Amino acid sequence: MVSFKELGLVNTREMFAKAIKGGYAIPAFNFNNMEQLQAIIKASAETKSPVILQVSKGARNYANQTLLRYMAQGAVEYAKELGWEHPQICLHLDHGDSFELCKSCVDFGFSSVMIDASSLPYEENIALTKKVVDYAHQFDVTVEAELGVLAGVEDEVASEVSHYTKPEEVVDFATRTGCDSLAISIGTSHGAYKFTPEQCTRDPKTGRLVPPPLAFDVLDAVMEQLPGFPIVLHGSSSVPQEYVDMINKYGGKLPDAVGIPEEQLRKAAKSAVCKINIDSDSRLAFTAAVRKVLAEKPGEFDPRKYCGPARDLMTELYKHKIINVLGSDGKAE
Repeated sequence: MVSFKELGLVNTREMFAKAIKGGYAIPAFNFNNMEQLQAIIKASAETKSPVILQVSKGARNYANQTLLRYMAQGAVEYAKELGWEHPQICLHLDHGDSFELCKSCVDFGFSSVMIDASSLPYEENIALTKKVVDYAHQFDVTVEAELGVLAGVEDEVASEVSHYTKPEEVVDFATRTGCDSLAISIGTSHGAYKFTPEQCTRDPKTGRLVPPPLAFDVLDAVMEQLPGFPIVLHGSSSVPQEYVDMINKYGGKLPDAVGIPEEQLRKAAKSAVCKINIDSDSRLAFTAAVRKVLAEKPGEFDPRKYCGPARDLMTELYKHKIINVLGSDGKAE
């Protein structure tokens, strides 16, 4: 058993409370490799932003659970080296799909876990979520749950159809499970193809897809039912077109990739939405930079020469999200 406190990590309880009161959202960035982790910590340390390091089930298997523990501990020490005296870094399991997985993450030093039982019938979702909460809370680990289903594909999480969260269920669900935060469905989606062309309109000047607006009426109704309760938005990458264009220019094929407009995320961040998940944008930035280097220098075979520029581009992306979208800069001095 490894306590997250021994690793220098924090859970989400205090950071969420401050975010709701302060009208900003905490960035929850997924990472799969060292370069992503370096970029996240550098951006967070330079902006003094609290941050959630998210690890999916697939990423955990990819990285190895023991290495992850030391990477998280190393991330805290790296943040201090960068001049961040009191880093506020949370290590979070994204979309845990079983009690066993959540328990294992708690035991290996995660400071927060998500149990996603949203695909189960309502009562089964409550029962599984409560089981995870009862275990995690023994060790002061916070738990995120989910009501509603997001469409799209990301790692092992896939659904063809989205189902909006039912506001009339949230009080009962939160009360009976004891969860610390609630992920809801209001029209966000996993992956780089968040909407089909049929769901969008096209900008007559640029020809680019314009996605439909998020269901803020559902969010407002949830906040009315659960005033001050931490709300989470998954699938909130904006799919920046400059990265998509770069990938396509250098041999990629991402037609009609479209994400959530940043102005909608800015609006959400000022509400009870205190955690916004971003994964695909980082993948796009990484891939765009790597493709560019390899296309311009086809003889290059030193990973540092193409992963380095990828790391730099991701750092820029993370800082932009922190400062210009989520408003979390300067909140963790």
